[in-house]
Formats: sequence, C-alpha cells, structure tokens
Amino acid sequence: MIWVLIVSELLVFGAGLAAFLAVRVTDPEGFAAAQSHLHRAAAGVNTLILVTSGWLAALATRAAAKGRVLQARWLLSGAALLGIVFLAVKATEFADLSAKGITTDTHAFFTFSYLLTGFHAAHVAAGIVLLTYVTFRPRPDTTETVAAFWHMVDLVWMMLLPVIYLVS
Repeated sequence: MIWVLIVSELLVFGAGLAAFLAVRVTDPEGFAAAQSHLHRAAAGVNTLILVTSGWLAALATRAAAKGRVLQARWLLSGAALLGIVFLAVKATEFADLSAKGITTDTHAFFTFSYLLTGFHAAHVAAGIVLLTYVTFRPRPDTTETVAAFWHMVDLVWMMLLPVIYLVS
C-alpha cells in the first residue's frame, strides 16, 4: 500500500510542477524576477539536510533488519531531527518573504512556490511523525516502509529544488 501512496504523491507533485512550468512560459521575466527573492543558499542547505536525513533512514532500515534496535532508534531519531531542522530553515524563508510583503497574491510564481513547498513541508511534517512513531518499535518492515516514504519526500525536494530555486 505504501507504494500506491508514494506513486500517487509523486503524480500530484509532478502535476503541480507541470502547471508551474506551463504558467512560467507565459511570463518568464516575471518568474525570474520573483525567483530572485528566494533563499537559494537556504535551499542548498535544506537539500544537504534532507539527503543526510534520508541516508540515516536507510541506515536505520539496515540496522532494524539486523536486529540492532538501539542503533535503529538513534538513526531514526536523527532522521526525524534533521526533518525538524529542514522545517525550521523553510519557516525562516517563509517568514522573510512574508516580512517583505510577498504572499501568494504577489505573483503567480509565489502562488506555485508557496503551494508546492508548503505541501512538501506538510509531507516532511508527516514523515517526522512517522519516523518518530517507528522509533519506538523499529521492526524491519515498518522501518523500511517509513524510510520509503521519507525517500519519496527527498525525491520530491530534488524535483522542487531545480524548478523553483535554480532554473530561471
């Protein structure tokens, strides 16, 4: 069942990115100007945070499969903690944009940017809850399932990063 969820979520994000790119074609200069307000360095840091977190989740899967419960717990806790750090970095970016008066109504770029990155942040939050839950009982099957979800969250970020932050 987790694979049905993962594929459906990837399709939803893919549709959102396709819509973003379709609207971008109608106003490339406006999108480039709007994009200049984003925090590319913070997005780069967040990429490192999520990739590291995904690595910890993968290591936790291996530890759980070998019966190393304590090690799996520490690795899952680390992955969840890095997810929290990701959300904190994202929150500072949202707060800065808001302080500048940039909202979803400012430009179509920000409508899509807030929607896609906000929806992703909601998935990060859900992943943190799942990672934390499995930390208490890191069985091989549940750890692998949660790690698969967490890797989907990583993959979505790797699609959002270039489209929203890098390609102008």
